[in-house]
Amino acid sequence: MKFFVDTADTAEIKSLAASGLLDGVTTNPSLIAKSGRKILDVVAEICAMVDGPVSAEVAATDYDGIMREAKVLRAIAPNVAVKVPLTPDGLHACKALSSDGAVVNVTLCFSAAQALLAAKAGASFISPFVGRLDDIGQDGMGLIADIVQIYRNYPALKTEVLVASVRNPIHVIEAAKLGAHVATLPPAVLRQLYQHPLTDKGLAAFLADWAKTGQTIA
Repeated sequence: MKFFVDTADTAEIKSLAASGLLDGVTTNPSLIAKSGRKILDVVAEICAMVDGPVSAEVAATDYDGIMREAKVLRAIAPNVAVKVPLTPDGLHACKALSSDGAVVNVTLCFSAAQALLAAKAGASFISPFVGRLDDIGQDGMGLIADIVQIYRNYPALKTEVLVASVRNPIHVIEAAKLGAHVATLPPAVLRQLYQHPLTDKGLAAFLADWAKTGQTIA
């Protein structure tokens, strides 16, 4: 499974990229607004930090507007993935952009039917929002299972399942078990994957025993 980080905080991205665990980045208008910076500047800086795809979302909702904004975003760097909404105009733009060689991330997916349409439109990534479904009492992981199964039934579909709205490490593990290709995680959740109390306890015991020996390695 590939790990993307879901943030526009360039300091966080730089830190996580240094770990070697980061395969890409996703942003959205809310994250850009939180950064307080201009979208073109933020995306350019992120693209210089990571080799993998950096999702930059259009703000337009009509086909012509999406295509105009996509042209600007694609010009930032070769690793920009244009993020479009799962709407009729968004899918129309997805088809046109993917046919022109663009990497397209279709976002705000909440049903398997939507995911199938995005794949047929040539999406590079489909972003189902598991946490938001869980919030309203629906089964976010059930949606991931359905999408993965449908895509596997049709090898000609090359769209990768990018699990979004991830709230905790359990979402990540369940998505990996189901065979999702990518999870995009808030920085805090990505760091939670490291953590286990027995790891901390074991390390403390090893260090205490080592200190008793009075030895040094270097």
